[in-house]
Amino acid sequence: MLVYMVERGKYLLPEESLRRRPEGKRGLYVNITNECPCACTFCLRTLKDMPEDMSLWLGGKEPAVEEVKEALLAAPWPYVREVVFCGFGEPTMRLSALIELLRFVKQQHPDLPTRLNTNGLSDLVYGRDTTADFAGGILDTVSISLNASNAERYLELTRSEFGIESFEAMLAFAQHMKAYVPHVVMTIVEKVEDAEEIEKCRALCAARSLDLRVRTYEGS
Repeated sequence: MLVYMVERGKYLLPEESLRRRPEGKRGLYVNITNECPCACTFCLRTLKDMPEDMSLWLGGKEPAVEEVKEALLAAPWPYVREVVFCGFGEPTMRLSALIELLRFVKQQHPDLPTRLNTNGLSDLVYGRDTTADFAGGILDTVSISLNASNAERYLELTRSEFGIESFEAMLAFAQHMKAYVPHVVMTIVEKVEDAEEIEKCRALCAARSLDLRVRTYEGS
């Protein structure tokens, strides 16, 4: 559940990461669930086989909040530059646990940046505006998967269980998060979309005062 990403597409447990690269800081990645309301066509869950000890995939049951806290306390914090909640699942599927753990990290290490990688669909999952849950300075950056410039293409790529309304709900989530999180970043994956579609995404984000980052494609 706690791993360092030390090279593209590969995750290592802290002790192995430090053995291979004993100097320098790196991100500490945390996965608390494998559940996700999407089945993206480019997701590594289905495209890439990785050993369990080099993957964010959770074997067995989901970890309890106290288990995650214990693992966080045992992390080699002098080597951590950022804590990222992400994984092969959607972190907000366990929203209350996510919020509690973000608070815990900030209580233990108030100056350490925190980031959430999300599909931005938690409002649809819970049937309410969930963005205020992130108030209080517990989250420094939220990275939201934009994926496409329009609702039809978005649904084609993500196969969201919430259907065509997912796209606008994700954009509304992004804009509402700006009131609570300093850095709101939208992402799109290179090679999944062509240059023309990426430019359309840039224009869409610019019109809504959102930042766009083009992510490296990690599939085989």
